[in-house]
Amino acid sequence: MDSSFSGADEFPLEPGLIYLNHAAVAPWPRRARDAVQRFAEENCRYGARDYPRWIGSEARLREQLRTLIGARSSDDIALVKNTSEGLSFVAQGLPWRPGDNVITTSQEFPSNRIVWESLQGQGVEVRVADIAGPDPEATLLALADSGTRLLAVSAVQYASGLRMDLERLGRECRRRGILFVVDAIQSLGVATMDVEAFCIDFLAADGHKWMCGPEGIGVFWCRPQLRERLRLFEYGWHMVEDMGDYERRDWVPASSARRFECGSPNMVGIHGLQASLSLLLEVGIPRIEAEVAERVNAIAERCRREGWLLLSPAEPERRAGILTLRHPRVPATVLFEQLRAQGVVCALRGGGVRLSPHFYTPYDAITKALNTIANSGRGV
Repeated sequence: MDSSFSGADEFPLEPGLIYLNHAAVAPWPRRARDAVQRFAEENCRYGARDYPRWIGSEARLREQLRTLIGARSSDDIALVKNTSEGLSFVAQGLPWRPGDNVITTSQEFPSNRIVWESLQGQGVEVRVADIAGPDPEATLLALADSGTRLLAVSAVQYASGLRMDLERLGRECRRRGILFVVDAIQSLGVATMDVEAFCIDFLAADGHKWMCGPEGIGVFWCRPQLRERLRLFEYGWHMVEDMGDYERRDWVPASSARRFECGSPNMVGIHGLQASLSLLLEVGIPRIEAEVAERVNAIAERCRREGWLLLSPAEPERRAGILTLRHPRVPATVLFEQLRAQGVVCALRGGGVRLSPHFYTPYDAITKALNTIANSGRGV
């Protein structure tokens, strides 16, 4: 990224607004807004006259997502509505047997919990690991036995911000013959991801958090060797091998990951996310990761100095973009309202206030938010 880059160039937030909520729904960069506006204007004036060019944007998005997750081919990228849909492809697509078990954690967002709990009617046990201890990976793996079919975990936990050691988990799952599923929504766009190096079998994520894209568009990746093991339960014109031959009566599912895309694509979302990812890849994930780490570490250091309670991991290597804290004398709900009154956009999560800056977040904005927290405890 050019050293002259200013966050205000791409993220012209309202003056006085301090946005520390990228772990929820992120602002779009200016270029995403412009891309969606151009698409809407073109559609309004010309309809679908230039649809082949829209398909080009779709192809570029698949390639961007391939780069972002370290996949080998863009043919392995499915464009989905959201994380839940991608995880559901796995949960409802695998052949389960009574006595199988799935391992997950006590800190998962409902997207990565409910899909597995839905299998209990088929005799599948869901084993939940309490990962609050010093070695969360060992705690997870300790629950595995001969009946364990799958281990599902978020790359970064949504409330605590705990960053999992995906490579350690993936390699051990591969060694034991356990399928490894990663909810990457709190990781893609803010931390390095490599589905091959981390031995991941299935990955799903939305685009509206750290990727700074619209809601309603996300990615699902399946290790190619496992693709045909997933029973399909969504069917339509778009998921067949000969997609453009509308008169053909015999059909087979596409050999690529397009088999998971049953109908018409979300072209508005595709244009927006493709533009957003062009920025992130231009900046570079390593630099984004470093910039976010500096900001989160600065918040953690202020927590330490002020005596606030840090609900996120103390070790920097265990954090990504989330820092959750609690004031020792001010209830989290009260503190949240005080921050909101001062223009700070954050969230209540995990019993505390969750702050999630991105790479472009100005340091002075973070300082103002932290000063509000410090002032809230005076006189209490």
